[in-house]
Amino acid sequence: MGRDREDVTEFLGQVPLLQCLPGSSIRRIAEVVQVRSYEPGDYVAREGEPVDGLYIILDGQAEVSAPANTEEANRPDYVLNKYDYFGYGSNSSVHQVTVVALSKLTCFILPNQYAHLLQPKTIWNPEETPKHSLLEQILHLEPLEVDIFRGFTLPEAPTFRHVFGGQFIGQALAAASKTVDCLKMVHSLHAVFLVAGDIDIPIIYQVHRARDGSNFATRKVEAKQKGLVLFTLIASFQKEEVGFEHQAAIMPDVPPPEQLLNLEELRERRLTDDPRFPPQYRSLAANKKFTPWPIEIRLCEDSASQHKPSLNYWFRARGKLSDDQALHRCVVAYASDLLYSPVSRHPHLAKSLEIHVLSLNHSIWFHKPVNADEWLLYVIESPSAHGGRGFVTGRMFNRQGELIMSLTQEALIRREKPRGRNPRPKL
Repeated sequence: MGRDREDVTEFLGQVPLLQCLPGSSIRRIAEVVQVRSYEPGDYVAREGEPVDGLYIILDGQAEVSAPANTEEANRPDYVLNKYDYFGYGSNSSVHQVTVVALSKLTCFILPNQYAHLLQPKTIWNPEETPKHSLLEQILHLEPLEVDIFRGFTLPEAPTFRHVFGGQFIGQALAAASKTVDCLKMVHSLHAVFLVAGDIDIPIIYQVHRARDGSNFATRKVEAKQKGLVLFTLIASFQKEEVGFEHQAAIMPDVPPPEQLLNLEELRERRLTDDPRFPPQYRSLAANKKFTPWPIEIRLCEDSASQHKPSLNYWFRARGKLSDDQALHRCVVAYASDLLYSPVSRHPHLAKSLEIHVLSLNHSIWFHKPVNADEWLLYVIESPSAHGGRGFVTGRMFNRQGELIMSLTQEALIRREKPRGRNPRPKL
């Protein structure tokens, strides 16, 4: 077609209609689109003629005329500009309007034979397969219209009585990712938890386009239920570029994941072999419904029993994820809230206190590409707790010792108040 494939992909990634598609679908569309040019006054499409594909304006302007049978007073002619499109979404096989070039006009055309590329099974993969992980299903959003998505809390998803904080982070980042071109990847995000979410109600994610530049894009996302904002996230995206590199952080020397038990295996061992738990408790716990997390976790040490403000563990997504870097970053963002802020209460567990922990804010910096279905080491420390707030930092390494992500979180950390028969009013 005479144009650089990556340039075409980047352009198509700026078209709002296409941004919610899997990255692989956009790259495939870039391979098959055709280019057509028109002179001022040329007819691009005529009312009543067959629709031969989706037209996307690359350069120039075109005018859309209302159908001929429309009353003169109600003929809303309007102008199409770069990134605008027509020929898609019509229930008819013929054009319902006439489109005329107002200037020199260049269009990309996706022929009808490739229309299936516009209707993927999920936002992450054009073809739905049984091998998809539960986490990929959790992070699938339903596009309602441009910049508005709907997410759900699946019955198999972790909830902790309310919507899991990692679900808010992962789904909000997914929504933001589906409003930028697929060549830009998130490099930082900053989230604030406002109100607990109801697991029985869908979550609406509204994306605000704060900035679109040639190399960077910024998005703000609000998560809502019943019109109330529960959670906000600001994410910055960057097009990959070559630059200076160094790494001072060193991955701790810990046992490899193959030598460790996962949480489910540890639970089973405690229920059957641990003498610290009485038989009655073990029987009760064994009969209680237990749903494994969609993230497999293998603790490197039982730091909670040592009352250290730190924790190291290996983790990876269960199942095979689609090959989409945006998805993998959403997955690790989701996982980053597991066993994170509770580390700030470890030094206080010796006091035999019931401690309540609630996330307040969460920040992540993505340094390098990540494979979330391969083992990653999460190194967590809590350098401070004061004023009812615990502070934790985190670093994630891949098995090669590369620092993939850096994280921080602040959480409310309070002693649980005993519940009496006649509780005092809150005010």
